[in-house]
Amino acid sequence: MKQLLFLFVTIFIVSCSKNPVPKPDNLLDEKTMVDILYDVSLLQAIEGSMPNKLMEHNIEMDQYIFKKYKIDSVTYRQNQMYYAGDARKFKKIYKKVLERLDKEKQTESNNKNQSSSSIAPDSTLE
Repeated sequence: MKQLLFLFVTIFIVSCSKNPVPKPDNLLDEKTMVDILYDVSLLQAIEGSMPNKLMEHNIEMDQYIFKKYKIDSVTYRQNQMYYAGDARKFKKIYKKVLERLDKEKQTESNNKNQSSSSIAPDSTLE
């Protein structure tokens, strides 16, 4: 009975710990994770909307991220799991990624509006 109670308490304590995933040897800071997840989001959007674009430029998503940030797949996965293990921190990181994507979208939209408004409405094309 004592062993069962001890097992239950141990499982409860471990499951309630702040971050059950061990800290990676090569911990990337939050800003770097935001940058990585931002790039991954852009690459996934490109792959989904224009699948041939990445192939045309000979870009492999994972390899591009690893090379750009000078990390390997193990470091990336360990850091992703580490930050995902802390829901508050992961939510904060993703919020920053979404804010950055929204800002980029707004900038792109403004650029399109400026370029279309530079054409005079009464001009004729010959």
